[in-house]
Amino acid sequence: MNKGNKNSLPTGKIKLFLVDDDAVYLKLMEIEFLNHGDFDIETYPTGELCIENLSHNPDVIILDYYLDSINKDAMNGIETLDKIKAINPDIPVIMLSSQDKIDIAISCMHHGAFDYVVKSETAFMRLQKIITAIFEFKKIEKQLNWYMERM
Repeated sequence: MNKGNKNSLPTGKIKLFLVDDDAVYLKLMEIEFLNHGDFDIETYPTGELCIENLSHNPDVIILDYYLDSINKDAMNGIETLDKIKAINPDIPVIMLSSQDKIDIAISCMHHGAFDYVVKSETAFMRLQKIITAIFEFKKIEKQLNWYMERM
């Protein structure tokens, strides 16, 4: 991870995976991130394609909860989240859904999601803040590990 700047984001590009079966929403998210930060973005319409490309080492994954409009037998967001965490538990995954139900959010968190965001007019701003928080957390964790090694 690159050393953070004043916004606690890495100085290099952030590798971001966007995973959503809604092609229009996926493109809008991609455009928003490209217009508001230094991101290297890969987009995927299915969880299966996201899993196949985890070797590209994303810094953050934004993952839709449902993922079944293209193929009804496709993995849903929770199944995809579980596979991501089994392969690399250190990748922060932010779940995104049109569902504003607390039990869905709790389920996502129990499966290892870093956070849960409801699709809305303010979703992009929330996602930006969460990504900033992820890198602030990583920076603090790195500093703490540095101090602990010296004690």
